[in-house]
Parts: sequence; structure tokens; C-alpha cells
Amino acid sequence: MIDLIGVYGASGFGREVVPFVAENHPNADIVFIEDNLVADHINDREVWTFEQFTSRPAEHRGAIVAIADPRVRELLDGRCRQAKVELLTVAHPNSVKLDDVTLGDGAILCAFVTITSNVRIGRSFHANIYSYVAHDCVIGDFVTFAPGVMCNGNVRVEDHAYIGTGAVLRQGTREKPLVIGQGAVIGMGAVVTKDVPAGVTVVGNPARELVKN
Repeated sequence: MIDLIGVYGASGFGREVVPFVAENHPNADIVFIEDNLVADHINDREVWTFEQFTSRPAEHRGAIVAIADPRVRELLDGRCRQAKVELLTVAHPNSVKLDDVTLGDGAILCAFVTITSNVRIGRSFHANIYSYVAHDCVIGDFVTFAPGVMCNGNVRVEDHAYIGTGAVLRQGTREKPLVIGQGAVIGMGAVVTKDVPAGVTVVGNPARELVKN
């Protein structure tokens, strides 16, 4: 049984996640982890550095990395593993997972998230409120879905991709899934109708590459 849980992300997303972490782990002590302390308490919970968290006595220690930036999340995930801190997966009680779903360690499923059937999801996935992942999708490691993302069937989202609030990923096919490349960024409200190359940012409806002057 986990008896001490640290949540990275006191400045934002972590504060939204802590209430259902507490519901998932009612007997654990839960604290925030921040590398640069700005307060010693937030929302009536203590704020510790990572060094404090790993040095305090505990039978079983777990962490949740509630940081939206995929690259930062990977860094903190690695820090936890190196310190032999278990990366926890947490799901809001009204989130939904249907048949044959594989979910990697460190996932966060917020309120009203739905993952349907035959879905494969990698490590440290974030699905914010009202997002969904439909049938036969494959999601890589350290992928972020902001609120209200609509990921339809037969979509492949590669590692470190960030999908913005309200974005729509059109349905692919088994023979030709829609592919969102590694490290791609899908802008808020974008409607993605074709593959997005690795590292590219797209915006608009239909989504087009963002070209900066």
C-alpha cells in the first residue's frame, strides 16, 4: 500500500488532480513537490522539495507528475525512477475505460475522460477533462491531451505530442491510421484531417502548419 504520495504541479494542474488522488488513495499522506518553493502549504497540503520527499520515512512512496509539458514530464519521470519512486496512475471516479485498454504507468485520467475499446497508451499520458480516445488508437509516451480533445478511431499519436484544447483528430482507418508525429503540437480548436509530421505545429480548421514570420 502506498503511504506517501508526492504530486508535481502545485502551480496548476496538480491542484486539480490532488482531490481524486486522495480519493484513489484514502490512507496516504499527499504532498506537493516543487523544486523552487514559493510557499510551504498550498490548498492545505505541505509543499516539499524532491529531496525532502525522498528523505522522509515511508514504507511505500509514489509520485504523480502533473506537468503538461511532455519533455519536462519525461525528465521528472526519469528522476522518480532513478530514486526508485513508483510512478502512479490515477483516474477520476467518473472517467471511463472500456474493453481491452492498455495504459502505461504514470497516466492521469481527469473527470469525464473516456477511453473506448482496443486502445494502447504509453507511459505518463495526460487526458484532461472531457477528452476522449476512441477505438483502435495507439498513443505513445509522454503525450498530453488538453481539455476536450476528440481523438477518433484509428489514430496514432507518437511520443511527446501535445494536443490542444478542443482539437479534433479525424478518424483514420485500420489500413491508414491518422498519424500525429513525435513532438508535434496541435493548436487549440484545430481540426486535423491529415497526418502531422514530427515536430510540426498545426492550427486552424482544417489544420495547417503554423509558419512564423
